[in-house]
Amino acid sequence: MKVGLFFGSFNPIHIGHLIIADTIQDQTDLEEVWFVVSPQNPHKSSRSLLHEFDRLRMVELATADHFKFKVVDVEFHMPRPSYTIDTLTYLSEKFPNHDFSLILGGDNLTHFHKWKNSEEILKQYGMYVYPRPGKNKTLDHENIRYVEAPLLDISATFIRKTLQRGGSVRYLLHPHVLDYIRDKKFFM
Repeated sequence: MKVGLFFGSFNPIHIGHLIIADTIQDQTDLEEVWFVVSPQNPHKSSRSLLHEFDRLRMVELATADHFKFKVVDVEFHMPRPSYTIDTLTYLSEKFPNHDFSLILGGDNLTHFHKWKNSEEILKQYGMYVYPRPGKNKTLDHENIRYVEAPLLDISATFIRKTLQRGGSVRYLLHPHVLDYIRDKKFFM
């Protein structure tokens, strides 16, 4: 089975994530997209992150009605900070009949060379790259596939700030995610 891994802190998951995942799954040979909730990104501060189980729950709520989406908490059980290559290696050993690839925004290619074992990631796994607003870098590699997808400029930071000021994010979040945030009084 060909699986695309969509890593993120998902703080919170928003419709941009869902649209990109759905578009990439629909327009490529990927049979499923697995959302890998990262408890701690080695390149980001964890101070503003909700608890990992709350972020996992929001991803579950947002993806529950899509049978080709799966949510995994594999990095919750790994040393922190988690590195993509370690997660890929673990998943490949646990699911030997799966062919894993990364799903990555074009803006992330700018710093991809700084990732732990980035060359091995490209060689062993490859990636599907979607466009992002701003700087998109391209790398010429046989295991990189560029996918045409909507150019969305939606950020979790914008959503958190809007919620903090009491603004509306009605069309930026899955309704069940918005209900969860309101029930828990997150970002308010």
